[in-house]
Amino acid sequence: MSNRRDFLKFMGAMSVMTTSSSCSNHQKKPNTFSSINPTSTDNVILAEGLSYKKLISWNESLTAKKKFGFNNDFISIINIDKNNAIMWVNHESVTPLFVSGYSGKDGKSKSKEQIDLEKDNVGGSAFKISRKNENSSWEVVVNHTINNRLDAHSKIPFAPKQKIFGSETAIGTVTNCAGGRTAWGTFLTCEENYYNVYGQSAYFKGQRLFKSSLPSKASWEASEPRLPEHYGWVVEYNPVTKEARKLVSMGRFCHEGATPVVAADGRTVVYMADDAANQFVYKFIPKKKGSLVEGELFVADTNSGKWLSLSYKKNELLKINFKSQQEVLIRARDAAKLLGATPLDRPEDIEINPKTGEIFIALTNNKKKGNYHGSILKIIEKDNDYLSMTFKSETFLLGGVSSGFSCPDNMIFDKSGNLWLTSDITGKAIGKGPYKEFKNNGLFYIPLSGEDAGQVFQIASAPNEAEFTGPCFSEDYKTLFLSVQHPGEKSKSMKSLSSNWNSLKQGDPPRPAVIMITGPTLDKIV
Repeated sequence: MSNRRDFLKFMGAMSVMTTSSSCSNHQKKPNTFSSINPTSTDNVILAEGLSYKKLISWNESLTAKKKFGFNNDFISIINIDKNNAIMWVNHESVTPLFVSGYSGKDGKSKSKEQIDLEKDNVGGSAFKISRKNENSSWEVVVNHTINNRLDAHSKIPFAPKQKIFGSETAIGTVTNCAGGRTAWGTFLTCEENYYNVYGQSAYFKGQRLFKSSLPSKASWEASEPRLPEHYGWVVEYNPVTKEARKLVSMGRFCHEGATPVVAADGRTVVYMADDAANQFVYKFIPKKKGSLVEGELFVADTNSGKWLSLSYKKNELLKINFKSQQEVLIRARDAAKLLGATPLDRPEDIEINPKTGEIFIALTNNKKKGNYHGSILKIIEKDNDYLSMTFKSETFLLGGVSSGFSCPDNMIFDKSGNLWLTSDITGKAIGKGPYKEFKNNGLFYIPLSGEDAGQVFQIASAPNEAEFTGPCFSEDYKTLFLSVQHPGEKSKSMKSLSSNWNSLKQGDPPRPAVIMITGPTLDKIV
């Protein structure tokens, strides 16, 4: 912190902070709102009564030496006071053409310098934001002592302390997608498609086949080989101490996010999803309050409504097929499948309704099964107890032309208990085939009470080939922070850009950015 007063304010905020959006008692406002129409315009298009400003864009300075990374995703804030906060933003991936200048058209491999540039631009950013008063816009406080970066070069230890294939430390955090925020003032940033940068190991009858490791799309392992098992974890980051650690007990898979909620006994339960077709939803119950280092991992059997333990000691089937608890956690997908967990349609973000305690899960799609538009699944724990081992589940809403959205991804609840969601139609599929009518990706608002309950309203449309990610409200709900990720990602060359959104000048690449949405319409419907 810049001074002791800021630090004391921060610690005071931690003592009263909850892990979900604030939900103070107030009278429900009427739902009167008109959707925008889907559009293919290369810009952020907003509903009437809304406007946006950019908070920070790719490659802008956080400090004299550290810059904001590429493809910003998850956003979370910790309030210091009403006009000062700490923001965390994930950086999921890079568009090589824009970041390192690599196109692959000349048949050459990436150079080490190009790979290093790409590694510099992933991970996450922590920084202070401030505003003059409640009616002014938030701004980044450049060179503040809180400002920092994690990237693919950062040394991050495993917790609890242990060796994974000979090392107690991983080099870097990569493919950081969604995340969470704990009640004790740390951020959770989640490693998703790690195999895109460091490949994937093949196993046969419990044996790791070192020579059969599958190569990655990014080819980073060609420059500096890394063990794939060092990635695919939830990383906890403390913005005050700047310490990070990979939480092994929470399992290794393609973590879309990690959504914490405080249970009745004070422990912080975390819900997680594995973002791939026919993968699973998990729940982690820690051993003690105020820590996620040790605990028990469970996976959902939605067919029977049961949480299945991935404890090596408790399960003979796991003992037969794995050598240790560590191996179970490293190969969580294999263990979950072995136990009979229910495969789902690309489970992505998980959010908890602050009004009802119900758990909402975005199931983006499953093209292998002919499900192109996805759905939102709802889990209701028995007695609304997050420590329960049984639950009920049901489909809350199906995606498709009739509902007005496709491929749900990130979600958030506002203070009235209304659901907001973003869509994730891939850049190569936007405007084509089953996605033709939806045009560019969007931001959607779904009231859960009142005369419009359950109806889907489109609030915003994204630039070409971009998606909106990481929706996050300010504490007073007057600002909605939103990531604009990978605009123009399918550009064939710098002379043939498919988006010019937020470029510095004509001919420069489009720039991912965090934007701030405000306006009277937001005040009316939140």
